[in-house]
Amino acid sequence: EDPSLERHFKGHRDAVTSVDFSLNKKQLATGSMDSCLMIWSMKPQMRAYRFVGHKDAVMCVQFSPSGHLVASGSRDKTVRLWIPSLKGESTVFKAHTATVRSVHFSSDGQSLVTASDDKTVKVWTVHRQKFLFSLSQHINWVRCARFSPDGRLIVSASDDKTVKLWDKTSRECIHSFCEHGGFVNHVDFHPSGTCIGAAGTDSTVKVWDVRMNRLLQHYQGNSVVNSLSFHPSGNYLVTASNDSTLKILDLLEGRLLYTVHGHQGPATCVAFSRDGDFFASGGSDEQVMVWKTNFDAADDGDVVKPQKSGSSVDGTHGIGSEMDCGIHHKKTKTQDSGRNHEQQEEETSLANTLEHIMAQLDVLTQTVSILEQRLTLTEDKLKECLENQQKIIQNKTN
Repeated sequence: EDPSLERHFKGHRDAVTSVDFSLNKKQLATGSMDSCLMIWSMKPQMRAYRFVGHKDAVMCVQFSPSGHLVASGSRDKTVRLWIPSLKGESTVFKAHTATVRSVHFSSDGQSLVTASDDKTVKVWTVHRQKFLFSLSQHINWVRCARFSPDGRLIVSASDDKTVKLWDKTSRECIHSFCEHGGFVNHVDFHPSGTCIGAAGTDSTVKVWDVRMNRLLQHYQGNSVVNSLSFHPSGNYLVTASNDSTLKILDLLEGRLLYTVHGHQGPATCVAFSRDGDFFASGGSDEQVMVWKTNFDAADDGDVVKPQKSGSSVDGTHGIGSEMDCGIHHKKTKTQDSGRNHEQQEEETSLANTLEHIMAQLDVLTQTVSILEQRLTLTEDKLKECLENQQKIIQNKTN
């Protein structure tokens, strides 16, 4: 069945620029031109947090893999790290000299990559909040930068009409994809890590294989594409366009599956939840919408739905047979039956424990830096208290 509207969040006072789900789907982070970052609860009737700190439009937001931190980038040239539940406290990263358009955590949560109108891509350590290095071969604004799932590569998209692939270790540009006819608004890695999808002002979505550096699929729309997100199964892609629609592309079939209407005015951002059950979208209409995916309900993800009559195909054409970038490897439920369950459970609980430790490290790092800021304040207070106590004791002895 069609994707259905699950939640509708109103609270931003200007265009929404960015959306991202936390790992457990309990929270949704959004950024807006109104200079605020908001964290919405997926539970009905739960209040939203509005985080104030950026001095200008918030261009991008992302939860850390553990979900215990949120990074944001802004037109005020800074990157901030927030704890998504406390008093909205944050620490600031400064190194860019212009608008920061994109923030992205590596999958281990240790590094952050940012992209900016200063034409650079920068990499930071999360825990020490230290700037590591810049990648600077773009000759115009950089709109978006992402780590590959294994963290070895970085991909970046720019108004110089190129998508560049970088090796994180050598810090060199391995390849430039120059097939876009306009600015490249957004780029991301396929979950397999073997290909990338890019969206542009030339109304196209292009999918490239990063091993052979060749174009695999090309979808021609009729409106500027602002954002895209791969479904975790790797079989689908959702896009947000200036014609106010979200489109779901079937990558195995190489065609348009659904067109989702909801926004009034350009749809600016879209993202799947980390398990793919939902996707969220934001628009210049200040609205944030959460949609239930529905198309994976039938089985394990190898759904091939008939094209809905009446929904436009926008002249989509894909190279379905060539989509060999790890997409066809379907996970079956029986894959692990050979391994004994105890071992599996042990591994799962170990992974969970590690995840938990990482999460706590995240919070500790943040807390320490906030505590440092407060320490001087506390010392002053303490001095005051001691002086008062002295007076009280003196008064009693008198």
